[in-house]
Amino acid sequence: MVIEHAPLEDELGDVLEKAIRHAGLNEQALALQAEVDVGKIRDAIDYRYDLTPSELRRLAGVLQLNEVGVQALADGRYPLPGIAGLPFCLYPLRTLHGIGVANAYIVGDCCKNAGVLFDTGSDPIMLRRVWPAAIKRLDGVFITHAETEHTGGLVEVVRQFGPVPVFCPMDAQVLGASALAEGSRINLGSIEIEALATPGHAEAHNCYVVRVPKVSDRATLLVSGDLFFAGSVGGAYFSLKQLRKHLARLLAALPDTTVVAPGHGPLTTIKNERTFNPFVL
Repeated sequence: MVIEHAPLEDELGDVLEKAIRHAGLNEQALALQAEVDVGKIRDAIDYRYDLTPSELRRLAGVLQLNEVGVQALADGRYPLPGIAGLPFCLYPLRTLHGIGVANAYIVGDCCKNAGVLFDTGSDPIMLRRVWPAAIKRLDGVFITHAETEHTGGLVEVVRQFGPVPVFCPMDAQVLGASALAEGSRINLGSIEIEALATPGHAEAHNCYVVRVPKVSDRATLLVSGDLFFAGSVGGAYFSLKQLRKHLARLLAALPDTTVVAPGHGPLTTIKNERTFNPFVL
């Protein structure tokens, strides 16, 4: 079991701001359609919450958000599931990035000192500080997308661990990496990693499904990068339409028990996000 203490990536204000942008509205237009004072909307975006349940309901309706998740965020009680059932050890590595944190992850056999690294954090020094003492060797490195907070430690990781294969999305600018297209599968020891092309937040973005084929009855892991987080989604800097499409297909295709390891914020599960994520109806 993994015990989580990481804060959510987005608060209610962040979710409202993203949803307003997704809807192609401005604050004044939203206020008129939802019949909510524009000052209260602006206060909420600035993390000063004074919205009633009925106002939140109307805002969620206009913005096409999951009302249950919106209310949970407003109450400061967004639910997070227990994380258990994976057939391997999972090490979340959190490094500071701006006012928040960026996540990297190591997956490995609990009885061995080797693992597979997903993303490399924002800074090599900070990554070293959170590195698990049990991991002495890397069998591979997988990059979700080529933003600094997810690749900042890559050069140092390769230098420290010697020749190690690095994989990235098609068309991503990651020096020395092999590109993985949709459906590509890499086997490293007992672990299988499947690449899923999920552009939206970035043009070149992969999520990775991590499983142990010999124990198919155990939970799988989805390393979701910045496609979606517990309680939110990534910024649609490349394509909102594609971000929505790939979020919907992953939530439909993956089992409820799938553990989600996002690029920011705490671990969650597919079932939890189907139920509570404000951007999932």
